Amino acid sequence: MTMSALADHDALTADIIAALRTVHDPEIPVNIYDLGLIYRIEPKANGLVEIDMTLTAPGCPVAVELPVSVREALEKVEGIGKVNVEMTFDPPWTPERMSDEARMQLNMY
Repeated sequence: MTMSALADHDALTADIIAALRTVHDPEIPVNIYDLGLIYRIEPKANGLVEIDMTLTAPGCPVAVELPVSVREALEKVEGIGKVNVEMTFDPPWTPERMSDEARMQLNMY
């Protein structure tokens, strides 16, 4: 990857993360990125982005809605055409996946 392509990739990834931070689990007042629900972000050629994500629990009531919200948020990012969201529970989510900001917001220090 050339330096220019790497810079474009890094900028797109930063835009993707910013968009992911606009999506919240309705039961927890923290965005899904800082909550640690996003396991993989992979921008591909032709505007495709692949996302692997999880939920705080397999029986989460927003299991259908949250991936749709992720897709809709990312499709607004310039340069993204299609978003594939894959749900996984391997490895299972744990609170250790949360960012420091999320821990502070939830008073978990």
